[in-house]
Parts: sequence; C-alpha cells; structure tokens
Amino acid sequence: MRKRTAAAFLAPFLLLFAAFFVAPIGYAVVQSLTTVERSGLLGLHGSTTRFAGLSNYGSALSNPDFMGSIGRILLFALIMVPLMVVASTALALVLEAGVSRWPRFFRTAYFLPYGVPGVIASIMWGFLYAPGTSPFTPLLKAVGADADLLGPGPVLWSIMNIVVWQFVGYNMLIVVAQLKSIPQGLYEAARMDGASRWTVAWSIQLPLIRPALVLITVFTIIGSLQLFNEPFVLTPLSSGISSTYTPTITAFNEAFNSNNLSLAAAESIVLALVISVLSFGFLRLVGRERR
Repeated sequence: MRKRTAAAFLAPFLLLFAAFFVAPIGYAVVQSLTTVERSGLLGLHGSTTRFAGLSNYGSALSNPDFMGSIGRILLFALIMVPLMVVASTALALVLEAGVSRWPRFFRTAYFLPYGVPGVIASIMWGFLYAPGTSPFTPLLKAVGADADLLGPGPVLWSIMNIVVWQFVGYNMLIVVAQLKSIPQGLYEAARMDGASRWTVAWSIQLPLIRPALVLITVFTIIGSLQLFNEPFVLTPLSSGISSTYTPTITAFNEAFNSNNLSLAAAESIVLALVISVLSFGFLRLVGRERR
C-alpha cells in the first residue's frame, strides 16, 4: 500500500520529467546522428533524412570557430567561478557579521538584480557600456584606459560584470541560508574563548557552509558554460562579439540561421558533455577530499 501511494505521488513528476527533460535530450541525441539532404533548387523539391553516424560531431570538433568558442567559455568559467564564489561568500559573511546597519535592506538590495530578466539587464548595461552613452567613458579617458568597454578585448570582462551584478545576490542568499543553520552555541563558545570575527569566519563559518559553497560553484560552472543572453544581446553594439562567440550562440546560429539542426544538436551535445564532465568532476573531487 505504501509503495502504491509513493508511486502515485511520484507519477506526475516522473511523467513531466520524462516529457520535458529526458525526451528532448533523447531527441537531440537522435537528431545529432542524422543529416538532412535537400534536392532541387533551394531545396524546394523535398528533403530526406538519413543516418549520419558521428559525422556531425566530427564537423563540430573540426570547426575552429566552435572549438574557439569552447576555449573562450572555459576561460570565462575559469575566472567567473572563483570570482562569483568569493564575492557571494564575502557579502554573506559581512552581512551576517553585523557590520552593516540594515542587513535586511542590503540583502534585498543585493538580491534585486536577480529579478531583472537577463535580456533587460544586458540592454541596460549595453547603454552603460556604449561609448556614446556610457558614463564610464570620460573616467576611463581621464586615466588613459581603453574607453570602449565593448571592444574586442574588454567585452568579455564587461559580460562578466553583468553576470556578477545579476547573480551574486542570489548566490549570497544561498550562503546566508547556510549560515543561519549554524548553532548559536558555537558563536557563544568562540566569543568566550576570545576569538575575533576573522577567526570565527575562518574556523567556524567557512567549514560549516561548505555544502552551500559547493552548490553555488556547480551553479556557476553550469551557468558560465551556458552563457547566451548577455553576448547575444550585446552583439549589435560590439565589434568583438561574433556569431560564434560562445557555443550556445554558435548552435543557435547553426539551427536558425543556417537551418542545420543536426549540426546544432551535435554542438549542443558536445557542450552538454563538457558541462557534465566539469560539474561531476568537481563534485567527485570535493567528495574525495571529504573522504
């Protein structure tokens, strides 16, 4: 009876999970193994779908633009992950230490950018970055720095700033929730021993919020490698963002501009494999260190 009851409660979730998660992944895998051949002028005489094996994967992996986008997004993640984790943790520790006078106000203020849709945030920052409208341009010119924040060099850092601005508050709240679960008795014992705030943070808080740090690290790895909204929206404003700037933009253009859904599916699967390897590799590394 209990097994039937549990199965009844799980059935809706399992059906939706299979329909909207497992099935699309399976369809993408199948599509990546096929190719569409069109006949006639402009392909107007019909098309046939045939099995292509791993040829789409070979085309994706031999494409220097696609592999360059993989390298670029790995560099982005290499910088973004520690930056996001350190910034989120520092904000959470400062707020929980009682340094700020209005912690609830600052928690809400830091979280508010997460409520702004990524497209809207990118448009807003695009105006702040554009040389003609940017308030930062005069300041950068005054110190002799590159005033074009959307140029080929600085644009990656500009995108990082948008991502940090939008998601650091969300990750901060995850850390704050973990900090709230620490027993107050540990703080009282530390105060009786004369421990400073730095000692409390380093010896008590950081070890006990390890699960939250692991969680936001995995979130940041996945989110960084799936980067799409920010560079896509900034493309008309920047000469440094191409149609193959990130793997997701490359797959998007292959699917909807070049009408090559099979190659786009293969590129998406390659990106998914990279994300899986890095995410599960990090979790395995963390688990091994704990053991």
